[in-house]
Amino acid sequence: MDATRPCTCFQLRRAARRVSQLYDQHLAAAELSLNAYSILRRARDPRPLGELADALGMDRTTLTRNLKPLIEAGLVQTRPGKADPRQRQVLTTAAGMRRLHKALPLWQQAQDDVQSRFGNAATSQLNQQLEALARALEPESHA
Repeated sequence: MDATRPCTCFQLRRAARRVSQLYDQHLAAAELSLNAYSILRRARDPRPLGELADALGMDRTTLTRNLKPLIEAGLVQTRPGKADPRQRQVLTTAAGMRRLHKALPLWQQAQDDVQSRFGNAATSQLNQQLEALARALEPESHA
């Protein structure tokens, strides 16, 4: 074991946990977690479950588990797909859109908080690097 080399996964996960905690603190006033906010934001238009999971970087099982409390709260709904009724589509409800609207300025405060702590240039560069990393690690990139 090479103790002098940092583990990239550990470093990313530790930073991600801290960033998630910061966003959760800001979004608490809208009674949303960062996960819930992300789902509501990406399900404004009906999307198949698999497509939404891909957009969120989650597997379908994790998304299904995260959807359950949102469905129970009336913030999202599922419905059969138009082209294929066996396919489930996820859609943010009117109540979910109201909650999302309430959360947007809180999310912006979290964004601003990260940028003020880390710096505008560093945050922009980090976002570009993380996007590049995500693209490089997509499963089809190894085909």
